[in-house]
Amino acid sequence: MIKILRNLFKNSQINFMNYRKLAIYFSIISMLFSLILVFFKGLNLGIDFAGGILIEVELPSNNNINDLRNVLSSKFSDVQIQNVDNSAFLIKMPLVNQEQNFLVKNIQQTLQENFTQIQYRKIDYVGPQVGSELILKGLLALILSFVAIMIYITIRFDWQFGIGGIFALLHDAIVVLGFFAITGLEFNLTSIACILTVIGYSINDSVVIYDRIRENLKKHPKINLNDLINTSINSTLSRTILTASTTLISLLALIIYGGDVLFSFSVATFFGIALGTYSSIYISAPILFYFDPRSKKQEV
Repeated sequence: MIKILRNLFKNSQINFMNYRKLAIYFSIISMLFSLILVFFKGLNLGIDFAGGILIEVELPSNNNINDLRNVLSSKFSDVQIQNVDNSAFLIKMPLVNQEQNFLVKNIQQTLQENFTQIQYRKIDYVGPQVGSELILKGLLALILSFVAIMIYITIRFDWQFGIGGIFALLHDAIVVLGFFAITGLEFNLTSIACILTVIGYSINDSVVIYDRIRENLKKHPKINLNDLINTSINSTLSRTILTASTTLISLLALIIYGGDVLFSFSVATFFGIALGTYSSIYISAPILFYFDPRSKKQEV
């Protein structure tokens, strides 16, 4: 399969630059639409941001996460459960207009009716103030990652490459947020990790193409920039397709077999990786046409 894909795109001559205007307009519209969704529809904030109950329990070794999930989900519709280790589990529940102590007692009573020898490692409450702090720290992490990546691209290549790279990353981050908003997938701390994963993957793809563009700029200093960018994208296309395909297959396995806890992360990352592949080809590279690294004026 890998050999077939490599041979299929080895000598490709796709005119990507012919669609640069359409791609950039489409991307700008997608970003605006995503921002409108986030601000007016909002995100489905998880317990990490909206607040709720966190209970860590230890059960006898003959019980597994499915047993615990079946017991609690029959009574509590919004419960989330994840493994801590072989016998310990973390239970997350939003308050949903219920008093904190009443909800904890309800959960404890349900557990005691169905399991024996339960040990409670911790019972915590995440309040709205803590959730706000986590949101701010998540935004700070994203901003710092953007700044660091832009500095890296500018130092390694030139400022023109930095503009293309950061615009592609902003596009990816904003559209992924829009994806969370339109699908209603839960947005929590793992969602921040999802966005960071996507922009890391996207900039890695862009750097591969940028390396080839810089190499071709030295080899062919007089070639038309439009043709040079096309040649560079096509020469790295087999690598781009192979990397994206293997990553997406791995994420598909997580979507199918990862369970409820990883579902939001897996689906959003799957979408983000596909989006990052698109942006590295149709955004970060074509933008160089408008910011010529050779400082020559190009007509749009």
